[in-house]
Amino acid sequence: MTATGTFGLSTEARNLQWLLGNLVEEVPGVRSVAVVSSDGLMLLSSDPATQQAPAATTGAGRPDGPRGSSADLATIVSGIGSLTIGAARLMDGGGVKQTMVAMEEGSVFVMSISDGSLLGVHATPDCDMSVVAYHMALFVGRAGHVLTPEVRSELRKSMESTR
Repeated sequence: MTATGTFGLSTEARNLQWLLGNLVEEVPGVRSVAVVSSDGLMLLSSDPATQQAPAATTGAGRPDGPRGSSADLATIVSGIGSLTIGAARLMDGGGVKQTMVAMEEGSVFVMSISDGSLLGVHATPDCDMSVVAYHMALFVGRAGHVLTPEVRSELRKSMESTR
């Protein structure tokens, strides 16, 4: 977990960190997860690749996961979310529920949370996409009502203090 520890955080913020940790631990193939606010700032992240003793690498010798850090995933999630929301408006498609990008070396899933925040998951190419989407929906269902303006502010401050 790249957010600060649970010390000094509200019960709601600690519960969100716990839910995010469970998403990473319970779903096979998940590389990293980020929750991004509607204005593009990272609120929560968990990057299991960085918690391993030696950094895992792909066959090409690159780090296993987004280049750099979970902040890269948050940037990608924010950009994909913005792009798909704009596309849905242009096409009169209504609200965007989920976006999935399948690549040769992995997948990125983005799901809307009720307050305009986004949940993003970077997964391995062999992940079971339906299982990832199911667990993301569970997270969104449990976290959506908890992400109040106060909790978002608290999580944002917690992320800023770790930099």
